[in-house]
Amino acid sequence: MRYEYGLWNLTGGWRFGALTALTLASLAPLTAQLYRGPGGEIGETAARQEYEAITSQVGIEQNLGKQLPLELTFTDETGKTARLGDYFGKRPVILVMAYYECPMLCTVVLNELTRAMNGLDLRIGKDFEVITVSISPTETPELAAKKKANYVKAYNYDGADKGWHFLVGEEKNIKQLADAVGFKYVYDPKTKQYAHSAGIMIATPDGKLSRYLIGVDFAPRDLKFALAESSQGKIGNPVLSAVLYCFQYDPSTGRYGVVILRVIQLAGIITVLSLATLIGGALLLERRRKPKIDSSEVNE
Repeated sequence: MRYEYGLWNLTGGWRFGALTALTLASLAPLTAQLYRGPGGEIGETAARQEYEAITSQVGIEQNLGKQLPLELTFTDETGKTARLGDYFGKRPVILVMAYYECPMLCTVVLNELTRAMNGLDLRIGKDFEVITVSISPTETPELAAKKKANYVKAYNYDGADKGWHFLVGEEKNIKQLADAVGFKYVYDPKTKQYAHSAGIMIATPDGKLSRYLIGVDFAPRDLKFALAESSQGKIGNPVLSAVLYCFQYDPSTGRYGVVILRVIQLAGIITVLSLATLIGGALLLERRRKPKIDSSEVNE
């Protein structure tokens, strides 16, 4: 089976690749630190076990070619009941599993998707549809409507108001859809947050999964290629991916996203050091290249 290095490509994925590499390198020690209380009462072993017990249930399985359960019903942002199949039949569909009150990663995914779609010469509602489904059964159509309004405004073209759908639903239907697309997530009652991964799915007009874009950095060229393939009913190849969890928090304080923020800070420090080294090397090279002035010429 051939794998495509969609995450690490040179069309924009390098930024997420660098962040993910730092995340994976830092994950174990930083997570252990987060789980210690103010007095260090939770040990590193217990912290790791607790962390692994949750994240082992999280991930994205690439169920390429699988038929989506189009008979499932959800509630849209207007409060109306709709079948999933109502959004299929004419155009390929971008599917996003998220939740609207997610403190960090879901917003990043939606923001980056919007950025990528703004870079396309394809248009929502004309060339493709977008469906965002909340994984939280407690979220309401009113919350979905607010989220939709933000992204309709962020999209630079017409069509998002009719072609981008924000859905909520019952837990059994959400779970059935998530299982079909391979989106594994788990709810943590301690922090009242969901652990999940980052990525989007593309489906053919008849509802078969054709492509996965994993991570938070979606290059417009990759997205356009995926939509073009999907519109023709073609099923793509799986991509190698590193998983970025929307689940880095300190249970003792309830604060969210500490690990990823620390990783971003670390990435910033590395970037600054790299730039400093580059500038220093350039200055040194420039200094060496300057011609030496003969003292006899100066006296004359």
